[in-house]
Amino acid sequence: MVKNMSASDAIIRIVVAVIIAILAYTGVISGTLMYILIGVAVIFTITGFLNFCPLYAVFGIRTRKKTS
Repeated sequence: MVKNMSASDAIIRIVVAVIIAILAYTGVISGTLMYILIGVAVIFTITGFLNFCPLYAVFGIRTRKKTS
């Protein structure tokens, strides 16, 4: 598994996941939408900490600079 996400990309994903968690905790979002967004937040958190996005790999996207 080759890292394909830059640090800024990972930070943005983790910040979005935290915002979703706060909105769910405070009751701003609820119901089915909350469960869907919590799932997205979990995926964003995992990919953010691993610096690897499977969809980036499938589509050949790479935000991390290549190391020589």
